[in-house]
Amino acid sequence: MPTNQHVTAKPADDFRTARDHLQAHRTDYDTALAGYSAPLLEHFNWATDWFDLIATDVDSRDRPALTIIDQGTDPQSDRRTSCTYAQLSARSQQVAGWLADNGVQAGDRVLLMLGNQVELWESLLACIRLGAVTIPATTLLTSADLRDRITRGAVRHAIVTTTSTRAFETVPGDFTRIAVGEEAASGWLSYSGSITHTGTAPAAQTGAHDPMLVYFTSGTTAAPKLVTHTHASYPVGHLSTMYWIGLQPGDVHVNVSSPGWAKHAWSCVFAPWNAGATVLMVNQPRFDAQGLLRTLAQERATTFCAPPTVYRMMVQTDLASWRDRLSLREMVGAGEPLNPEVIEQVRTALGITVRDGFGQTETTAQIGNTPGQRVVPGSMGRVLPGYDVVLVDPLSGEETGNEEGEICLRLSGPLGRPVGLMVGYDGDEDRTADAMRGGVYHTGDVAVRDEDGYVTYVGRSDDVFKASDYRISPFELESVLIEHPAVAEAAVVPSPDPTRLSVPKAFVVLADGHEPNAQTAHDILVYCREHLAAYKRIRRLEFADLPKTISGKIRRVELRAREREQQSDGSVDSRSGPMEFWESDFPDFKAASDSAN
Repeated sequence: MPTNQHVTAKPADDFRTARDHLQAHRTDYDTALAGYSAPLLEHFNWATDWFDLIATDVDSRDRPALTIIDQGTDPQSDRRTSCTYAQLSARSQQVAGWLADNGVQAGDRVLLMLGNQVELWESLLACIRLGAVTIPATTLLTSADLRDRITRGAVRHAIVTTTSTRAFETVPGDFTRIAVGEEAASGWLSYSGSITHTGTAPAAQTGAHDPMLVYFTSGTTAAPKLVTHTHASYPVGHLSTMYWIGLQPGDVHVNVSSPGWAKHAWSCVFAPWNAGATVLMVNQPRFDAQGLLRTLAQERATTFCAPPTVYRMMVQTDLASWRDRLSLREMVGAGEPLNPEVIEQVRTALGITVRDGFGQTETTAQIGNTPGQRVVPGSMGRVLPGYDVVLVDPLSGEETGNEEGEICLRLSGPLGRPVGLMVGYDGDEDRTADAMRGGVYHTGDVAVRDEDGYVTYVGRSDDVFKASDYRISPFELESVLIEHPAVAEAAVVPSPDPTRLSVPKAFVVLADGHEPNAQTAHDILVYCREHLAAYKRIRRLEFADLPKTISGKIRRVELRAREREQQSDGSVDSRSGPMEFWESDFPDFKAASDSAN
């Protein structure tokens, strides 16, 4: 097997060579894997060295780089926005110049809190050009979330929607505040000022190992970790993601994802633009499978990526009726395991096999079912180019071969340190050292591997879980729960749900003087709704004693097992008894949700 990395003085040329090799062998896994060589770059700026190259190439400069469809209440009210590679390159240079004039410098950290709108991609490219470090953030964050990110993220500038500025009213800090929208609030610069800017952006020469992105990602027993990626780790690393999806120049790629999450950068930025494809975003007031399919057909989308929740909703519609209207060639799923039954339903309806993949915020796509290869039901696929995956016994630290073990990445094997692996957790040397202990990076996920190299996911080795494709930290939710005066102790685990895969459920021990009844449950849930972002809400609550170890630690694994068994019959409402309460029990919650929508 060839050496994985080598130093080059021409990063764009070497980047293109690596990319072209993977695209040329899109359906030949063995050749793609054997011949892939990921460059170890000294200097690299993805915006100027790669994106601008596509934007000036005669074959791609007029190709749409980004198309956004804002769906209305009916097809006639849809709004379409599109810009070519050349246009987006020029506009992001203009924005970079304007940001520089307003104090944004290389190394500064910029909180980017925007929806799926053109300004998001403009700002991200602009920050990369300047050598600034972007901290993507979901627009769902609360003031408490923002205070944490501003402080621990050492944020110097924030670019947010005008509607999100209200969340900053109680967020202190000496940072530049930039608002994107119709009217900027007092104390905020209007992003619209960039439209008339005539200066040029400073030419930043960024080292390939300089930080470029910082993601806040949940942990099980502490505050969110700050995952740091460089000018090489995500741009170069996502060549593996491009290969897994099967992206080609000229493709129209749709990824159902919200900004602020790493998967958005995976499939709405780096993988498609590495390939020279068009990013197609579909914004909907509320998810509508038929509306999504309509846009996929109208825009002639060729590749599609979505979390399993979306696929589960799609198969509940008349999916087969779209078979002859869609131009899709590839469909992939990520974020959580996709049920083989759903894969078969999609294949029957559309004639396309949905291919699973595996990766993390800390990495790019590590494992995947690649185009043209046999798909083993229930398997995530095989190791992707650029990664050296081993299974390790969590207790002994020894490799298990193909037996069940933690998915780990060799740091000093024949392929060297994976280019797509994060630098580490910013400001937390202990957690970084723990993740990299024993000469491997520990993913925290457990799997088995068959003799053909296919890896099948078993589960998390910790307690973090996914709900509707959002990563949920029990610690964060429990920290809010115990702030309520009625709560003495709490433990949060995933409760199986037919639509969302799982929803957060809290097991609560009450403080003295509080009764385990519907009113108490209502009061606790109201408090959580007021102090947690919508995607983190506790959806179910049960008053119960908590199982613990001898040392007093809560045994969440036992609660998870109990919940899986309780919900195993698949019924709509499988409660443990009269001490369990669901959001749906309280009409005012539904009324509030309907009003918000």
